[in-house]
Amino acid sequence: MIHKTWLKKETVRKVKCVQTNAKKYIVNRVLTPGKEYEVKNETEEFLFVVDNSNKVGGFYKEYFEEV
Repeated sequence: MIHKTWLKKETVRKVKCVQTNAKKYIVNRVLTPGKEYEVKNETEEFLFVVDNSNKVGGFYKEYFEEV
């Protein structure tokens, strides 16, 4: 149930979106290249960030770079 408190959770770090060329999913509706996002949680493959819809979403790390 940790996902219910992610918006209130402390930001781990900030990342910058570098591309939205997804192979399977449409991510250009919730991510903007060049914009910085707050990371709320992280796994080996995904970053969970507060996206453009003001919700926490999980995205592949390949869309981001460290700020």
